[in-house]
Amino acid sequence: MKQDRTTTIRRLTRALEELRKEAHILAYQQRELLTGIPHTHQESAQNLLHYLAIRQHDIRHLQQDLSELGLSRLGRIEPHALSSIDAVLNALHALDGAPQSGSGSSLPDMKHSRALLVKHAASLFGPTHDPFPTRIMVTMPSEAATDPQLVYDLLAAGMKVMRINCAHDGLDAWLAMIEHLRQAEKELGQSCKVYADLTGPKLRTGRIKPLGRLVELKIKRDAFGREISPALVWLTPFSTPEAPSEPVNAVLPIEDVLLSQVQTHDTLEVDDTRGSIRQLIVLDRIGNSCLAVCHQHAFIDDQARCRLYRDENQIAEGSPGELPEIFLPIVLKQGDRLQLVRSDRLGDLASYDDTRSCLSPARIPCSLDVVFSAVKKDQPIWFDDGKIGGIITAVQPDQIEVLITRAAPNGSKLRPEKGINLPDTCLPVQALTESDIQHLDALAGHIDIIGLSFVRDANDVKELHGRMKAAHANHLDCILKIETRQGFENLPYILLAGMQHPQLGIMIARGDLAVEVGFERLSEVQEEIICLCEAAHIPAIWATQVLESMARSGTPSRAEVSDAAHSIRTECVMLNKGPHIVQTVEFLHDILLRMSGHRDKQRPSMRRLAVSRMVETA
Repeated sequence: MKQDRTTTIRRLTRALEELRKEAHILAYQQRELLTGIPHTHQESAQNLLHYLAIRQHDIRHLQQDLSELGLSRLGRIEPHALSSIDAVLNALHALDGAPQSGSGSSLPDMKHSRALLVKHAASLFGPTHDPFPTRIMVTMPSEAATDPQLVYDLLAAGMKVMRINCAHDGLDAWLAMIEHLRQAEKELGQSCKVYADLTGPKLRTGRIKPLGRLVELKIKRDAFGREISPALVWLTPFSTPEAPSEPVNAVLPIEDVLLSQVQTHDTLEVDDTRGSIRQLIVLDRIGNSCLAVCHQHAFIDDQARCRLYRDENQIAEGSPGELPEIFLPIVLKQGDRLQLVRSDRLGDLASYDDTRSCLSPARIPCSLDVVFSAVKKDQPIWFDDGKIGGIITAVQPDQIEVLITRAAPNGSKLRPEKGINLPDTCLPVQALTESDIQHLDALAGHIDIIGLSFVRDANDVKELHGRMKAAHANHLDCILKIETRQGFENLPYILLAGMQHPQLGIMIARGDLAVEVGFERLSEVQEEIICLCEAAHIPAIWATQVLESMARSGTPSRAEVSDAAHSIRTECVMLNKGPHIVQTVEFLHDILLRMSGHRDKQRPSMRRLAVSRMVETA
């Protein structure tokens, strides 16, 4: 028995010494990648390379043998790869009665490496006085530009990072959000970082041919058809529209000449599309606009006539201004065909003959014309965060034919401005669009962190650094969003390129990433991203659909609560906007507080990681 134990100890010693040797070899082979990384991050970069070398092997059998000897299973080596190996080697030498390893100390050591990640997270996201290390990031809704109380409440509830999504609103709104935050910081005596998320070259569906222009006025009724609440309508000048002074059911632009004559208690009669007349009673005049109420369900198009009455006398007549376009979404079922067309064309519904045979398939434009020269037959394509899937069956200069292979049993609806994913297609597009560059230039003096979307390789990171230098924005920290298959496969190179900038964070953008790598692989992939970030001592952000149901409806699902609890394994967790976002921040803060006594990062088994191969994809 003793002989068997000695044999096991010596076998494990040889195996770990070989792993240590290979770690040094890989670090030497990839030494050029460390050029340009500041000395403050050199240890972290070296540790990442050492960790990658170890993870090129499946060492689960070693872990089991080490566990049976009562030694560390090397399940937490990410922050200090070689120091962990050395510690176990010294223990094996002691069990074997041999002198300790002559390998000397390895950097970073265990104590120092744990402090590095904490230090980098504090620099990137700001210090925290909470007993848990995970900061809460909140995406700003449009209302944050006009409602300073909302921003105040979010900061008071536990928000540590304000996220501005540059895909929505505009510069004036973003600056107003930041101003409200700075005022709230002063009032509460707290600090909060501002993070601007650049849009990047997002591939989306384009416009569908409209059916017309229409506004619907909805009233609420009970189960017996009795009115619960009427439709509240904002009447505003067509030429110079104003934002509603309070939440309303509909906005109806009116010709300026007509609206200028409206007074409180007047009645505006409007033609309904179904041949009837609807009455809007004016409750109040606010600025150049009016607040009115309608007690009947109404459909009003841009051909409607409007007549203004006061004391039963008609005093003016006119028409609505330009109303919103309405369209029917494209309904797709498994086996249907869809045409993807260039951005300058309108989408349209499928057409059928009297026997319901398809005469022409539905079509939808895509936002990036470069797709038509990049995709190939038999490649997969996904729409709307993976809700609809298909296979490309033919590619023409101005048209791509798609066979729908995945949709809901009763059909899935495809609308404009929905994401398109091509996981097997390499799109030759720049990571920074012209609008991204303009937003960076305009926001550089007002924010703390800039985010790059759809990062694919190290060149994208270098491009961002170059633009930051040109915009005199080198003072900003960076967050790189991993949301494509290419970005995940090139993650080691992306991390090393990103570390050339003083402070860096990685966002695990699980929405697009799940579509790109496959939903069944998402848990595995996010585990690998977290491990590599910890090995590089780089803070990670747990993002996409965290407590989304609660933010929207006020009640979380059980699965969302479990997901939110797992976010404590990262340094930051991102919430999206919603009517109940303040309560959601408070709820998440409580979850993290409770979880802080149960979990510290992760304890993985060390199977081989494919991403550790350090082979950069095209």
